Amino acid sequence: MHRAVGLHTPSLLRAAMTQDPRSDGQVPTFRSDQTDVVKLAAALVIVTILIGTLYVGKGVLIPLAIAFLISFVLSPLVNWLARRGLSRLLAVGLVMLTVGIVIAGIGTLVGSQVRTLSAQLPTYQTTIRTKIDSLAQQMRGPGVFDGALETVNTVQKEVTQAVQGSPETAGVSKVEVVPAATSPFQTAKDWLIPALSPLATAGIVLVFVFLVLLDSGDLRDRLLRLMGGNLHRSTDALDEAGTRISKYLLMQIIVNVTYALPLGLGLWYLGVPGWLLWAVFAAFMRFIPYIGSMLSAIFPIGLAFAVDPGWDMVIWTTILIVFLELVSGNIIEPLLYGTTTGLSAISLIAAATFWTALWGPVGLVLSTPLTVCLLVVGRYLPQLQFLETLLGSAPVLDVPTRIYQRLLADDPDDALTIVEDTIEDGDVAGFYSDTGIAVLRQASDDFLGNARAEHRLRVANGMDLLLEDLRADYPPPAAGQTRPRIACIGGKWEVDSIACEMLSHALSLEGLPATERREGALTSRYVDKLDLDGIEIICLSYFSRDPESSIRSFCRRLRQRWPGRKIVLALWNAPETLLDPDQIRALGADEVVASVDEAVRRIARMISPEIAEQALIADAPENDAARVEALLETDILDGHARDELDALAKRAADVFNVRFAVISAIDADREFIVGQSMELPGELTRDGTEMIVMPRDDAICDHVVASGETLVVNDTERDPHFAEHPAIRLWHTRFYAGAPLTTNKGHVLGALCLLDTEPRKLDDEEIELLGTMAADIVAVMTGEEGEVPEPKPEPGSASLGQAVPD
Repeated sequence: MHRAVGLHTPSLLRAAMTQDPRSDGQVPTFRSDQTDVVKLAAALVIVTILIGTLYVGKGVLIPLAIAFLISFVLSPLVNWLARRGLSRLLAVGLVMLTVGIVIAGIGTLVGSQVRTLSAQLPTYQTTIRTKIDSLAQQMRGPGVFDGALETVNTVQKEVTQAVQGSPETAGVSKVEVVPAATSPFQTAKDWLIPALSPLATAGIVLVFVFLVLLDSGDLRDRLLRLMGGNLHRSTDALDEAGTRISKYLLMQIIVNVTYALPLGLGLWYLGVPGWLLWAVFAAFMRFIPYIGSMLSAIFPIGLAFAVDPGWDMVIWTTILIVFLELVSGNIIEPLLYGTTTGLSAISLIAAATFWTALWGPVGLVLSTPLTVCLLVVGRYLPQLQFLETLLGSAPVLDVPTRIYQRLLADDPDDALTIVEDTIEDGDVAGFYSDTGIAVLRQASDDFLGNARAEHRLRVANGMDLLLEDLRADYPPPAAGQTRPRIACIGGKWEVDSIACEMLSHALSLEGLPATERREGALTSRYVDKLDLDGIEIICLSYFSRDPESSIRSFCRRLRQRWPGRKIVLALWNAPETLLDPDQIRALGADEVVASVDEAVRRIARMISPEIAEQALIADAPENDAARVEALLETDILDGHARDELDALAKRAADVFNVRFAVISAIDADREFIVGQSMELPGELTRDGTEMIVMPRDDAICDHVVASGETLVVNDTERDPHFAEHPAIRLWHTRFYAGAPLTTNKGHVLGALCLLDTEPRKLDDEEIELLGTMAADIVAVMTGEEGEVPEPKPEPGSASLGQAVPD
């Protein structure tokens, strides 16, 4: 008799109920649903209050928002003048005076064109009337709607006559109401109030801008105080908001100016009156999203219609505007904006709709900067992270999760599209290592938890289709079609066998013919049926987090039936403690790998040790002779800057919180440690300046010098390039990151290297910061500004544990 047991019932109960203290722990009471409802209601009330406050207080908030946006544009210029020795007050006054003079000059020119244009407008009436009459004559004649229009006119006349001839209206005379005379005071009031309102708003904005620029430091401190919490997070939020908004507004100004200049010149060449007026008008109107460009095009096209008796000017003006719109929208804006705001297209449209409904046309202009502020707040405040999810342009799901979700939804075609977009330069092995195994890892984690039988079947079938298409699109080279020397065997579950198919394909693409075997029950009969004749290396694949007993049993049977074969364990999901080589040997295996790239490189080394050893040596760059000459010209190898370079290495170690950092330089055949953050352990060779010297073949930064790119190794034990490196082993290093020391002429003198005894990762910002510090070191070595390296992924970077971002 069988009994069904709910595997996750206890955990669900613990999450769903709390114990009532009055019940002595005997009666569970459910509170989570009630708490969620209360939180949701509170959030809705808060949102309603905030929206109401924004609407009611728009008279004060709109000028304040405009002032902040203007200050974002002017603040860099004020800071630049302040760094040149001017007082803050004088710098602000000088900047605002300059801006006022520029605006007054443009206003004067535009005003003169407005006066000239207003004087010429009456002369265009004849041309307009002639064109309209011409159009009317062309459209006159029998048409589709003539009968309907005639019927409407007849009905209208009959109704009018009936009303005029009705008894009720008979004898009724019309009465004309004459309005009372308006007093001069009322007339002045009717004219002045609408005119003074914009002037008052402009004055308020001007005062706000002056105060924000003058007391920006104090205002920043107050905002930090209001945000509270983590000072680092609050500072990053303000910095990112300021940077994004300033860059967006600056790019908007550049885009508008690059549109207005050719527009004005084109209108002048075509002879459209008021060309300067329309160019300036277009530059300002394009600050209004979506409709500004269309509104700015109406006036020059309409004036071209009024001026030219023919149609040439209208046609060429329209062509000019359309051409500039296409160039601006498809070339200039994508080139300059890039990912300036970080907002998605849908969020931009939704934000424009929301702020326009709340604050009118001004809200439409302010919608993008205000929404950027919400995005940044959501990024740095945990309570508001949903804002980043709703508004941000960055994908909310990583690539493995997207592929896995498409498989769960039984949409392998869409999953294949994502796979094809992910694979770069035909690096299928890199895709398997970075993405494919991650998809299977999610499937393995969900196998006994969230997945239903239908989900498991969809994932299995979908992965079969994906791998079949990848094998067809990326066949192995002809040299890889010989008899397999490597067998990949699934350990326990079907997901283990799917990983074997990935690994087998990756090995074959590298010229290492391999075959795969499905998972099966660990019995002597199963092992006997494996047919491993001619196989030199057996790779066992496991996603289980606790596979020790299965590994030990499998290895023992393999050793008994197929002696002499080397066994490699591919532990895709095992804890760090199980990856220890000594423990793996105790289980009966020879090697252990944790990624497809590592497996390919380690197995290649086992198959052909000599070729693999040679591949570990970095090739000299093409300009190596000029590079060495540039290094010798710095005289840095005589040790004269040792103290300063040691201090920079110490700073790098402290900034990145690593155990130690070194600054190395490579000449024709040796590597010199010209700066170090601490005394390095071990017996090391030193020259007459007490600098550590190593042969170039054993140089710790030779790969960085050869590629000229930043190199990051998350775990040196997982990468064959570094696992056996003498300096790495001597210093017990598990993490390595090196940024090239590149001069402004492109010569790589050496590298700034971070080393730690524990595996770790660097994010994109940290990698960029490492390159900036390397440029500072070059400035010390050469006396000139160094080149900040641009990190780029190189083939096989995934085997180093972290693909360096592009």
